[in-house]
Amino acid sequence: MRNFVVTVNGKQYEVGVEEVGGEAQEAPRQAVAFSAAPVASAPQNGTKVLSPFPGLIKSLSVENGAKVKKDQPILVLEAMKMDNDISAPCDGVVTFQVAKGANVESDTVLAVIS
Repeated sequence: MRNFVVTVNGKQYEVGVEEVGGEAQEAPRQAVAFSAAPVASAPQNGTKVLSPFPGLIKSLSVENGAKVKKDQPILVLEAMKMDNDISAPCDGVVTFQVAKGANVESDTVLAVIS
């Protein structure tokens, strides 16, 4: 799975695209519907919260733009069928760089605390 940030009508969305190996084959066409949450642009200054390992963003524990305290859980990262709370490294305002349902790799910027 590769993650991309796509801009549509001035709004950014994070999408995951799965590569399919082998020779290219014509697949049956079907409509695909998905919902993508807008991803906020990163503040210029702040502390980045990085993903410690690959996983799935299961939920966001606080609203985007919320004031958080150091060690407060801000999101849940699922890896190997286990839920892992990712906490704020400092006090500040959280700006998420990922959306619920996104697959992330190690060292992906999940949020910025400013």
